[in-house]
Amino acid sequence: MTNLAIDEGTEVTLHFALKLENGDVIDSNFNGKPATFVVGDGNLLPGFERALAGMVAGEKNTFVIKPEDGFGQSNPNNMQVMPRSQFDDSVELVEGLMLSFADAQKAELPGIVAAFDDETVTIDFNHPLAGRDILFEVEILGVSPAVTH
Repeated sequence: MTNLAIDEGTEVTLHFALKLENGDVIDSNFNGKPATFVVGDGNLLPGFERALAGMVAGEKNTFVIKPEDGFGQSNPNNMQVMPRSQFDDSVELVEGLMLSFADAQKAELPGIVAAFDDETVTIDFNHPLAGRDILFEVEILGVSPAVTH
């Protein structure tokens, strides 16, 4: 049994937790089924994959993933001001409310109410974790050569 290190062309099985700096857990599978992915398959953001590079089965670590390596910086161009009249009266607007919109290709696009008044509603279309440092806690359960089809 070799201690294969995580690199391009490896399949990785791990437990992980994503947390905010204040300790709030965003996502975790420590109490569930481990996740398996192939480095470079697009299931994990490249910044998260780079943090794992060189780790071997049995290792645990916690990394701070900066916005530029994670979910990106918050982009002011992703803030849209819309007329209040575009929103159904049955929708009770509150700051932080996530709403679903359709983009030009009719794909679902989530947006969060950032502010509103009687005339306008400001919707933030940035990823909810944009601009945030993320604590990435991992426990590597297995590393093996990726099977190519």
